[in-house]
Amino acid sequence: MKKTDLSRRSALTSLGALSFAITVPAYAASGSAIGATIDTGRLGAPISPFIYGGFIEHIADLINDSLWSEVLDDRKFYWPVVKPEPAPAAAGGRRRSPARKWHPTGSDETVSMDPKGAYVGAHSPVIHLDGDNALGIFQSGLGLGKQAYTGRVVVAADPGVAVTATLIWGDGPAQRQSVSIATSGDWATVPLAFDCGAATLDGRLEITGTGTGRFRIGAVSLMPANNIAGFRPDVIARLREMDCKIMRMPGGNFISAYDWHFTIGDRDKRPPILDPVWNFAQPNDVGIDELLYMAQLIKAEPYWCISTGFDSPRSGAEIVEYINGAATTEWGAKRAANGHPEPWGVKYWDVGNEMYGHWQMGHIAPEQYYVKHNLFVDAMRAVDPTIYIAAPGGFADEMTTGQGIFIEGQPQVAIGSERDWAYGMLKNCMGRFDALQTHAYPPENKHYDLSTGKLVDIQPSLNEWSRGMAQRIQTMADCWDAYKKAFPVLNDGKIKVFFDEWAYHFGADYKGCLAIASGFHEFFRHTDFIEAAGYTMATGWLDISPTDSVISATGRVFQLYNQHFGVIPVAVTGTSPVPPPKYPIGGDQPSVNTGSATWPVDVSAALTADRKSLIVSVVNANEAVQTLKMTINGVSPAKAGRTWRLAAPGLDAQNKVGAAPQVTIQEGQFNPRAGTLTLPATSITLFEYKLA
Repeated sequence: MKKTDLSRRSALTSLGALSFAITVPAYAASGSAIGATIDTGRLGAPISPFIYGGFIEHIADLINDSLWSEVLDDRKFYWPVVKPEPAPAAAGGRRRSPARKWHPTGSDETVSMDPKGAYVGAHSPVIHLDGDNALGIFQSGLGLGKQAYTGRVVVAADPGVAVTATLIWGDGPAQRQSVSIATSGDWATVPLAFDCGAATLDGRLEITGTGTGRFRIGAVSLMPANNIAGFRPDVIARLREMDCKIMRMPGGNFISAYDWHFTIGDRDKRPPILDPVWNFAQPNDVGIDELLYMAQLIKAEPYWCISTGFDSPRSGAEIVEYINGAATTEWGAKRAANGHPEPWGVKYWDVGNEMYGHWQMGHIAPEQYYVKHNLFVDAMRAVDPTIYIAAPGGFADEMTTGQGIFIEGQPQVAIGSERDWAYGMLKNCMGRFDALQTHAYPPENKHYDLSTGKLVDIQPSLNEWSRGMAQRIQTMADCWDAYKKAFPVLNDGKIKVFFDEWAYHFGADYKGCLAIASGFHEFFRHTDFIEAAGYTMATGWLDISPTDSVISATGRVFQLYNQHFGVIPVAVTGTSPVPPPKYPIGGDQPSVNTGSATWPVDVSAALTADRKSLIVSVVNANEAVQTLKMTINGVSPAKAGRTWRLAAPGLDAQNKVGAAPQVTIQEGQFNPRAGTLTLPATSITLFEYKLA
């Protein structure tokens, strides 16, 4: 099969000669069959496995409370230990909010915060004792399983003081376990071990003392005994099952004020720092070495994001040396001393995140940032010239629809204007990046009005709604076409686009799966330059409780395509073109609506790597059943074929911990030579045609 250039426009408008006719099921509003043609002689650039990538960020407690197995919050006492205040209303975040804090078991006067003799951070709690009355601190609301726990406490005590740690999982005297803690006058790290007798979401850890004098606590940790170097084994197993090929971390907006120097070395000595981006006290436990080890555990390529906000080019060079430098270098030696003598060998580097946005710490004017970016890259590549650099893109569509700085009376950012950040990067930083980043979070049931620059409410059909993400992918592709005209060097295909933040709906339900599948189809139509994507957040592939996790509906649709779709795109044309643009072109309205010319269903096709099978994916985001007649040119399918369908009882179906899964991948069979097949309504189905 000859590989030829496959553009989306040519795929929509040209038909190949018919050589073998078959039918697969679909919907059309009229009830009549829609014709589709797959031309195996017209191939696109291979689909990068990085399209199925993920993105994780230290958004408040997100990483700490999902991947990491630490049970305690604020384990190094960023906050003072005081009596609990009335619980505020839930903040509505992805994880619990606010974080749990430590409180005194007695009155406030029994605990003071010592700034001078602090073990780590700004202060450490000091408990003042009064004899046989046990006094100390506690943290409640702990999610515990019926299993063994290990931990440690850093403690110092006056002579004669007896210190005890108690884990509590119920109200009865048999539902707790106490262990004595050996102490001295100096700080000492004492191991803890408990055998929790029952699961609870309201566990409690107390550290108390008796005697006269005082005792101090520097840090406390409590983890399930089966943790994998601090990570939850259940979550690691699920992420390994997801087979994520690339993981962007540790941010996101978070990194603009992030100082990586605080995230290496002894975890108990890493100071807790208030992250000003998300207004959350980060313990800095899940740092560089931890996250890179996690990437190894789940077999994902790490894509490391560094701060160009409050950080400096020198710091950029230092982190490259810490991660990739030999153990004989200054920072490589520090990494070796921290337990990893061999370089991590990180290839992909994200230099800055959304630095075009005023919400980023350290945001500066474009003409200044272009200089800063070049200084960063030069310093980093002086340490390791082999690294691959992705830079903040800020494409014109992204800058128009909410990621840029709105100017009254100028709602649309024009290609090549001063507000077109990507154009400025191409003009001023060419040669100092290998890819440009773009981000998209299209709002549901909204349209960006180009006349006012405001979002207006709309009532799209389910089919239109499901293409919301795909539409934004195409608006970016429109920008890329314009940039190629302004910068012809882009036509050689060497500079790529990383769609390294994207999400739509955030519902983790089957309805969202329809939108993700349509988004995948649009990615597959632009494989000539879209090289990677990072779903926000990769933890959204799972539903996670304090003690268990399952693959979510979102995770299942990723698995469906990652595991079963082909890798060499094949041209798809048809007899039912997509409707013309509904709104003026620009903003969130692309020059041509997305989807194959098989409206109202969307068809994508690709050959497997060995070219022995053709996989055809049909997304039918409609609530009526109709037929799609498909013609395959250039090959003769075998008599038997397989199907993989994402099955669900309804649009609101989800997979939740503790409940039977509602969204599953079901394998079946079909006859590739049959005349008509029927697909269920609102369905996502992959058909495998074995090639004779």
